[in-house]
Amino acid sequence: MTTPSPALRVTAPIRTLFLSDLHLGALGCRADLILGFLLAHPAERYVLVGDILDLWHPLLPHWSARDQAVVEHLNARQAAGAELVYLRGNHDPHPERAPEARRIAAEPIAETIHHAPDGRRYFVVHGDLIDGRMFRSHVMTRLGSRIDHLLRRLDGVIDRLRRSEAGHRPGLIGSAICGLNALLYARRSHERRLVALARARGCDGVICGHFHIADLHEDHGLIYANCGDWIDNFTALAEAHDGSLRLLGAGAEAGAAQSFELGLLNQ
Repeated sequence: MTTPSPALRVTAPIRTLFLSDLHLGALGCRADLILGFLLAHPAERYVLVGDILDLWHPLLPHWSARDQAVVEHLNARQAAGAELVYLRGNHDPHPERAPEARRIAAEPIAETIHHAPDGRRYFVVHGDLIDGRMFRSHVMTRLGSRIDHLLRRLDGVIDRLRRSEAGHRPGLIGSAICGLNALLYARRSHERRLVALARARGCDGVICGHFHIADLHEDHGLIYANCGDWIDNFTALAEAHDGSLRLLGAGAEAGAAQSFELGLLNQ
């Protein structure tokens, strides 16, 4: 990871903010919550842990002014001296295929090693590298994205028929998707495999996204941290200046994001 020059170095309450699975451009993305959360939580460096852009719907574009505002905010933070690291996920388009105005001001990379202030080292990766080859294919990614799009649209129709305000809570189908996702990963083999990769690299833990299941623990001998997502769960991982990690969640009230602490891991 590159280090900004002293002239551009910024000071913020949070040393590093890890975010994954924003899915900007997807129907289910809550860009309003993301932007509110970012405004409320300035950081010295931002590590985007994959699936930041979701631009697989050329015939059904859903890029909004709020999606654009998230990209512009991150780029503005980088221009002001904050460090911006961008890991490409399975939904992120090839950099050259993304419209120029929607590009993140950082060269996408596959993985990195994050050096914490307490001396610990973390293997940071989106997480899709442990999926089966079939599920990692671009065809399956696009198919899954379109299925999710249709389900989210149906969820919106059902919600309107129920005459309820979704707010930041998932609807019936959104809840079913969350439940199915939790069931698929109930045995936590994905956690053990990622921890094994971190151990093989001589790291003290792994930080990932991809699975849309926020978590922070040491159940497998090393630190496992999953940032979560901004489709259904609205979470991020924050690193303090002493190296401690905490999992933050965002709640919606009057269109703004308010944080609450989900978990804390002191080193």
